[in-house]
Amino acid sequence: MRPSLLDPLFAPVTSLDGVGGRISALLANVVPVDTTGREVRIGDLIFVLPHSMIDRRNRPGIAAAPEGAVVTLEVRVDRHQPPPRGRGSVPYRVFAYDDTGEIALTFFHAKQPWIEKLLPVGEDVIVSGRMEWFNGRPSMVHPDHVVLADKAEELPEVEPVYPLTAGLSAKVLRRAIVGAVDRVPVLPEWQDAALMRKQTFPSFTDALRRLHEPADPIDIDPANSAWRRLAYDELLAGQLALALVRSRIRRVTGRPLRGDGAVEARIRAALPYSLTPSQQLALDEIHADLASPDRMLRLLQGDVGSGKTVVALLAMARAAEAGGQAALMAPTEILARQHFATIDPLARAAGLTTAILTGREKGAERTRILDDIAAGRTNFVIGTHALFQESVNFGDLVLAIVDEQHRFGVHQRLAMTAKGDVPDMLVMTATPIPRTLVLTAFGDMDVSRLTEKPAGRQPIQTVTLPLSRLSELVERMRKAVSEGQKIYWICPLVEESEEIKLMSAEDRFAHLKPVFGDAVGLIHGRMNGRDKDEAMRAFKEGETRILVGTTVIEVGVDVPDATIIVIEHAERFGLAQLHQLRGRVGRGSKPSTCVLLYKEPVGEVAKRRLSVMRETEDGFRISEEDLKLRGEGELLGTRQSGTPGFRVARLELHGDLLEIARDDARLVLDRDAELRSERGEALRMLLYLFGRDDAIRLLRAG
Repeated sequence: MRPSLLDPLFAPVTSLDGVGGRISALLANVVPVDTTGREVRIGDLIFVLPHSMIDRRNRPGIAAAPEGAVVTLEVRVDRHQPPPRGRGSVPYRVFAYDDTGEIALTFFHAKQPWIEKLLPVGEDVIVSGRMEWFNGRPSMVHPDHVVLADKAEELPEVEPVYPLTAGLSAKVLRRAIVGAVDRVPVLPEWQDAALMRKQTFPSFTDALRRLHEPADPIDIDPANSAWRRLAYDELLAGQLALALVRSRIRRVTGRPLRGDGAVEARIRAALPYSLTPSQQLALDEIHADLASPDRMLRLLQGDVGSGKTVVALLAMARAAEAGGQAALMAPTEILARQHFATIDPLARAAGLTTAILTGREKGAERTRILDDIAAGRTNFVIGTHALFQESVNFGDLVLAIVDEQHRFGVHQRLAMTAKGDVPDMLVMTATPIPRTLVLTAFGDMDVSRLTEKPAGRQPIQTVTLPLSRLSELVERMRKAVSEGQKIYWICPLVEESEEIKLMSAEDRFAHLKPVFGDAVGLIHGRMNGRDKDEAMRAFKEGETRILVGTTVIEVGVDVPDATIIVIEHAERFGLAQLHQLRGRVGRGSKPSTCVLLYKEPVGEVAKRRLSVMRETEDGFRISEEDLKLRGEGELLGTRQSGTPGFRVARLELHGDLLEIARDDARLVLDRDAELRSERGEALRMLLYLFGRDDAIRLLRAG
């Protein structure tokens, strides 16, 4: 049960004065959390933080007020000048003066009775807004505030500025937020007193008030102690939730998987190369985890082309030696089929059977595959989300491997592990994730990193080229094709869009077809599975030499003799995605090239991205740069995929607090696994406050 003390924060925003259904729907666009399927709550609104502030303390007098500045003036209303009858486009002007001069207060489409009441002739009033000068005459269009001089205290001296959405005025949003903050009850302190002193953290309520009622620009700086306090609250809630998931998964003891190494030896003998030192180290760590009675929960991070699949296969070999089954789940059918193409021949060489299960297997074929899996006749199962379905039963699943983890959330991880008798879990990602993000998204996991590329891989030369030189590029491609090279050509869209004038894959295919004839192929996400497979087969076997496509080839597609990739409108892609795409070449022994084709003019952020791509191939450095340029929300995809989308914390600014939060969370659960102590009960409130109630259900289910 949620503590009743928190009820005011879980009430709908429509319980605030002046907030009805229409305003509530608009507020859903500014609250920093996904409210799909539920009403916006008061507790969502308190975390809408200001991005800047307006200082209304500047009172220079009319004559000294600078153009464009926000000023506050005390003036006497002199006369009204309504627009001529029938001339609605002419503004309504009210003239007022002080000791230094006269000003026109200008209103468009205003009702005369309303303005006469707002600015009575002969009264002293205070107006605040932005100054404009026309032909040497001062004016203020639609002042932000107008109050009678004897009610000066009603004028805010310093005003926070919040993110807005179409149809929602700053005044309405501000009033709703103030109303929400006033509803925050006195909450027990959930933070450690020593940490509070060391970090100079205010209390939760004081931090909120300081941010929503700033007295100075420094009060809304994300680096100040109030903002850092709330950021730490959020990070701690996240780390506590992950630690609870971890302890829940670990609490159910796994079973030790040990083998004689015979299957692994046969697979190694069938490999055309030997493992790199970091592949061997990762495998040693995995083997140690598998041999332990505790469940394995390990993240295997490896840059594009670092050989994660082979490490996964050798881990699966250990599962087979121990008499169990292993499952490998990929986010797309293309990637699942590619893993199958890599693993199946090596498994057969070791005398093992492999099956693939995606949405495409139907009817009798699907029934046969499911029967073999349930009976334990299939050693390795490779598939997509289809592996989660209730109809899929394993004979004895002992190892679950999830590829491209950032596409799956914690819930899918739990669903996958429910398929066996507490199987060990290995998670792989080719998206190099900065250390701070590893902690937020995967704080419940141990981490292994593959740091080298397999032997014989050549560096990739990266060049940038403006679209204006496209004809030169096509000529160079013609020469490359005549030499037998293979080329990927990536476009940002499938088909031409009305809104965005970008080259689509279909248009580029049509443009290159007259030049290259049947040597050019097309692949994109809207094609059906068999057509995609056929396009990939033709390219792999050299029937086509240029494959025009969208980012459907971003993850895992492996054509070792492709040596050139052209990424069109490279300025539209994020760094991590550019790096993933570039990793489709340089997979064989020949030198490779990546051409980043951009449309001028290029913005500052895009320019920085392109130069980082030219400077380095190191995925981890690229991911750190990406974090600086984009922030964590986009780096791992959307919030819906189960990755951290923060309300308050900004990893690029508050990353130092993350390690503290992780250590604090682990310490808390070591001492108070059920959160029953005084601090534990307060921490339960923190979990509710930041929408981590799933973790509290784990406590109850434990």
